[in-house]
This record gives sequence, C-alpha cells and structure tokens, in this order.
Amino acid sequence: MLVYALVAGVLFGLYFSLVGIGLNLVFGVMRIVNLAHGDCLMLGAFIAVGVVGLFGVDPLFAVPLAFVLFLIAGLLLYWVLVPRLQGSTNPEMLSIILFFGLSQVIEAITTIFLGTSERSIPSRSLGTVFSAIKVKWFGGTEGSGPVQILGQGFPTPWVIAAATSLVAIGFVYVYLYQTRLGTLTRAVMSRRDEAFSTGIDVDRVSAAAFGIGLGLAAVAGIFAPFMFGSVTPAFGGDATVTSFTIVVLGSLGNPLGTALGGVVYGICYMVVQTYLSSWADLLPYVLLICILLLRPSGLLGRRVRVA
Repeated sequence: MLVYALVAGVLFGLYFSLVGIGLNLVFGVMRIVNLAHGDCLMLGAFIAVGVVGLFGVDPLFAVPLAFVLFLIAGLLLYWVLVPRLQGSTNPEMLSIILFFGLSQVIEAITTIFLGTSERSIPSRSLGTVFSAIKVKWFGGTEGSGPVQILGQGFPTPWVIAAATSLVAIGFVYVYLYQTRLGTLTRAVMSRRDEAFSTGIDVDRVSAAAFGIGLGLAAVAGIFAPFMFGSVTPAFGGDATVTSFTIVVLGSLGNPLGTALGGVVYGICYMVVQTYLSSWADLLPYVLLICILLLRPSGLLGRRVRVA
C-alpha cells in the first residue's frame, strides 16, 4: 500500500503542479492573487464534460481548445480589470476583493445554467488515442484498464493527466527561459518597477502571463472529473484553496517551484488518503497553516511580500 500511495502521490503531484502553476505565474508577474483561478479550472472541467456529452470524443481534444479560449479570455480580462488595479494605492488588497467577487459571479452564473448536480465522465472516455501505446509500454489490455507501474495498477486517466502536466511544465520552462517574451517576463517578476524604467512594456508582458495562467488552469480542469471523480459549480472554491496551498508550499513568485510543491502535496495527499482517508479533505488547510508558520517563504526559500 505504501508503494501504491507513493507512486500515486507522484502522479497526483504532477497533476497538482499543473493546477497551481498558472496561479503562481500570475502572482509572480503581477503580485495579484487570482481567487477566481479555481473557477477557471472548474469551467475547464465543464468544457470536458460538454465535449464528451455532446460530441462523444476524447477529452484530450479539448485541451488545446480550453487553453486557447482561456488565453484569449485572460488577455481580455487583463485589459479590462488589471491596469485599473495597478493604478490604485493598494492593488494587492483590491485584487483579492475583485477576484473574489469575480469568483462568486462565475460560480453563480454556472449554477444558473448548469445546476448544482455533480457531473462526471467515464474513465474509458480519456486516452483512447493512447490505448495502444499503453499496452506496448506498460502492459495491460486496451481500453480503460489500469496502467502497470512498479507492479501496481493505476487508472489510465491518472497517468495521462501526469504526462500532460509534465508537458505543460515543460512549456512554461521553455516560455520563461527560451523565449524573448519569457526573458521579459522574468525581468518583470524580478523587479517590476525597474523593468518598467528600462522600457519594457510591462502591461503586454503581464497580459501574456495572465492569459497563459488562465489557460493552464483550464487545461488542468479538463482532467478534474477524472482525478476527483466529479465536479460541480462549487468546485472552484476548493480548487483555489488547493492551488494556493501548492503555490505557497513550493514558493510564491516562483512558477517552476510549483512543480516541487505539487509533488510534495500529491504524496502527502495520497498517503493521507490511503491511511487516514477521513482527514484527506483537511490536508490543504493543515499544510497551508504549517508552511506559513514554519517556512513562510516556501520550500525553495524565495521571500516575497504578499500583502
């Protein structure tokens, strides 16, 4: 059981890294805590539900769709809301209030149109494209059977979600360290005022980061029905708490540190789920309190002011 919990924890941890990395990217660039982050994840989950229910296709095909839609939505939302926040006397506090209100609006509208009932997707719907690859490299049978890792069987959606998360983390790395826009983004993350004084178009860089952050949240949402069993419009609030815990655990303002925070959180989550399942729902809050009390700068030790 311990081996199963550890391997499952790594799989979930990679997925949790994807859940939190967009939130940390936005905070790192703009010092804004996007409390509507989990609601973007929730909307991504309902995109997956809609794609399967209406068209009967593999939800993986919804990944690029969700990313592009929320990238565009993030760009528009940035230019409508964020420049006004940055011009205020206390943008960090106002951003918390604004995005909390936006979160409530998104949840209310989603509830009006989709209701409060739980929505789920059959596991066999995900990964039909990779079924043959799974059989060749990991064994098992075609379909939604378990993937064999270290002699243990794991649900196929967990492995696909972890693999997609690795690709997304790699995308963020390439974006930040191999592109000109990424270089400018890191400059803004390091010293926003100095970046502005050197002629960097801070608003353009911030808008791109905000759009990418929302896009990554939507991609994580595609896999939420498989990782958590089902989703409702109220799922966004819990997802935001989980995302913020992962971000703080890794290091605020360090997007790639979220990968470490996600894996640590995933292992803790699965170990608790295996041995003390009744405590699993408390884990985000307990970890958040512990990390804030014992190491407020996170595991990677970068100190930033959050309010």
